[in-house]
Amino acid sequence: MTDQKASNDLRVAIAGLGSIGSKIVTALDQGIEGLALSAVAVRDPAKHQAFLSGLRHRPQILPIDQLGDAADIVVECAPSSQLRAIVEPAVKRGRSAVVVSVGGLLDNFDLVDLARAKGGRILVPTGALIGLDAVNAAAVGTIHSVKMVTRKPIDGLRGAPFIVQNNIDIDNLREPLKLFEGSARDAAKGFPANVNVAVALSLAGIGPDRTQMQVWADPTVTRNVHRIEVEADSARFSMSIENIPSENPKTGMITALSVIALLRKQRATLCVGT
Repeated sequence: MTDQKASNDLRVAIAGLGSIGSKIVTALDQGIEGLALSAVAVRDPAKHQAFLSGLRHRPQILPIDQLGDAADIVVECAPSSQLRAIVEPAVKRGRSAVVVSVGGLLDNFDLVDLARAKGGRILVPTGALIGLDAVNAAAVGTIHSVKMVTRKPIDGLRGAPFIVQNNIDIDNLREPLKLFEGSARDAAKGFPANVNVAVALSLAGIGPDRTQMQVWADPTVTRNVHRIEVEADSARFSMSIENIPSENPKTGMITALSVIALLRKQRATLCVGT
């Protein structure tokens, strides 16, 4: 069955059908006001055949560089190494790109200039970070400092470049171990699949070089735990959140829900939050 799209619906394409992308596709297929699922891009279409066949409105399957031809909004739900290949063609066509692997955006920040020149947009969802609206608001004034501490179960950190390069054994930990302390920019390089939340925080606030970050491997937790402290001229606030991991232990369940919430805002009659 093909999608009977209303003439004024925004067309949405999804790049990647992992734990995040598949949930977003399902939500779009079930119906989001003013939006229509138009296309997906996957590395191995055969692997996802059963999932796609079960949808009410089966989308086109396209190469990632063609998603912008079939959509007004392209959602990146792929490894950060694929970010540029997904986002560049979309914003070059003046489309909007929703970036989940926001840590990868730091190494490809020229895409923001490209989007500006071509009339495109790059949208970063709130993801695992409650209170991002407060940070955005505080940044209109002056933020003095932003500090974030992330604690993750061992499964969520295994294979991170920082751990591999420094030959750190986290599998036999009996107590929490601080792996990293430094800027959000450096954290994104060492833990590209783990600290997208910190990069989103930095872009909303005082930037990736001034945002301070700690990463802990913690065998005592079963959730991804984030604590943020912000000092600003308008307010001092802290926030803490414990996210339940998705099928991919590096990603929290709330990440996919955050993208769905962002998509709903694009055409919602009532829009709450900045």
